[in-house]
Amino acid sequence: MKNIGYILLLFVCTSQSAKAQYKFGGTNAPVDSNAKLIEFLSAETYNVKKKDSMNYLILVGHVKIKQGKTLLFGDSIIVNSTLNTVEGFGNVHINDADSVHTYADYLKYLGNTKKAFLRKHVRLTDGKGVLTTDSLDYDVSIKVGSFKRGGKLVRNSTTLTSIEGIYYGVTRDVIFRRKVELRDPESTIFTDTLEYNTYSQLANFISPTKIISKTRTIRTSNGNYNLGTEKGYLYERSSIDDKEYTFIADEMAIDDVQGLGEFRGNAIYRSKDSASFDLMANNIKTNRKKDIMLATELPILLIKQKKDSLYVTADTLYAARVSDLKRPLTKARDSVGVLKDSSLNKYFEAFHHVKVYSDSLQAKCDSLFYSLSDSTIRLLKNPIVWSNNNQITGDTIFMFLNNRKPEQLVVFENALAINKVDTTKYFNQIRGIILNAYFNDGELTKMTTRGSAENIYFAIDEQNKFIGMNHSSAQSIEITFENNEVSRVKFINQLNGKMSPMGQTAPIDMRVKGFKWLEEQRPKTKYELLSPSN
Repeated sequence: MKNIGYILLLFVCTSQSAKAQYKFGGTNAPVDSNAKLIEFLSAETYNVKKKDSMNYLILVGHVKIKQGKTLLFGDSIIVNSTLNTVEGFGNVHINDADSVHTYADYLKYLGNTKKAFLRKHVRLTDGKGVLTTDSLDYDVSIKVGSFKRGGKLVRNSTTLTSIEGIYYGVTRDVIFRRKVELRDPESTIFTDTLEYNTYSQLANFISPTKIISKTRTIRTSNGNYNLGTEKGYLYERSSIDDKEYTFIADEMAIDDVQGLGEFRGNAIYRSKDSASFDLMANNIKTNRKKDIMLATELPILLIKQKKDSLYVTADTLYAARVSDLKRPLTKARDSVGVLKDSSLNKYFEAFHHVKVYSDSLQAKCDSLFYSLSDSTIRLLKNPIVWSNNNQITGDTIFMFLNNRKPEQLVVFENALAINKVDTTKYFNQIRGIILNAYFNDGELTKMTTRGSAENIYFAIDEQNKFIGMNHSSAQSIEITFENNEVSRVKFINQLNGKMSPMGQTAPIDMRVKGFKWLEEQRPKTKYELLSPSN
């Protein structure tokens, strides 16, 4: 029976033109020059009919037909051998001798153009993902299918939905359009256009996109993310908003498995915790698992406060957890809040050409260490600190912060403080082994030094005229300031000194050992820190 049906079909088909055209959906479908005749392979029953000059073969029960390498199955199929078309009903299945299989309740197939129109409970699978919709137009010859009335793609635990979409069987890409939503256990993606590959699980974003996960929200307009490897690349000024921070950069590369990230081009990191700092650079690398950041290419650390924020810049800025520090940390004062507030379990290091700027205080050194646990900035290797008309130098300087504002300086070894007297050429000076400077709301209020302390002080009368120079030494010297001017000098133990009238002192005697006025190195504005030339 099956062979007789096959012979009858061949007879009918050969008597008609295989290049006839067929209208579907109101359009003329072009004929594929490589199109072959549809062949009947098997069915439980068949019937041959002729109506209106058309020849039909009606097949019922486990029907199987083919065209070239394309196999078509169905509960019942009507073959129009005149037009080389097929209409299928119930459990329709198309396979083109590859891993792409298409199923539906109803099929209209144009043999001359190899286009299939599938309706009701449509399902397309390529062995990795399953696309379901109620209406799919599928071009068998180029393996491209499209839907315009809503569709859903499921790949393992990943689900994508949209109103429109195009499936490319050769590359396994699906382009979703209009109200696109991607959901998996880790995140949800909302966008208007998205390209997804069912084999690689790579999602490409080509329109404004929002990615929401458990702790963060990513916004981008151009980029990609692989849901299998959990690696992504974002472009065109994307942003990451986490419960602890916000990241903005021209380009981003993220690896969620390793917890790594790289942010390039005007990258900005803003903390949301009590540490309250910003980090800016043209390149920032991060390790979320170890809470590490490495900033290069004009990095700037901003220690934020309501007014007079502190800016720090260097060739390289590095941040990590204090608890992970391998080398011993020089104790400055008792640590505060590490156990109570994890955000304070952090330190920053700055290497080479370090500059610090705030409205009330500026500094320069070769390297810097800032520990949030003890609120101390350690200035190392040739440090210089300026405050108003005062300059302080030494081998090492510790800056203690209170509410992120300078509260006290401790200078170790070769401590020297210089105070420029107004706009004159005279300088008050104090030097010793250890020096302490105290600040109140950014203003210098007191300075003490001990250990071979030495002082040069220019005395002024009630008319603010110089009356002489006092050069003294003692075991300890204490200087009090009012309105940033010296108001009192106190000598403690072993005082030795003299007062010299103005005009009777050689310029060389007006300087203590090691005197250097380094005003030209002082950062004048915060904008200097942003300049590559500084």
